[in-house]
Amino acid sequence: MTGEYGRNPSKSYLKTDKDGKYYIDYKSVDDLRRLMTPNGKIYSRKRLGTTAKQQRMVAQAIKRARYMALLPFTSGTL
Repeated sequence: MTGEYGRNPSKSYLKTDKDGKYYIDYKSVDDLRRLMTPNGKIYSRKRLGTTAKQQRMVAQAIKRARYMALLPFTSGTL
């Protein structure tokens, strides 16, 4: 069942470790690319359907991946 505006509210980008803590893996580049626009901007909370805490975790994971050169800072077409 889809939620408001056609997005699935149960879809989460978080993973759990063995202690039950939530995290977003900065090395999973394919998952992180889905959270960004084609130009390299991070989608908003409203678009992703995440909470404020989850959105901070998403932003931190994307920034770490950019720093490690796993993701580009901008698209190559600019």
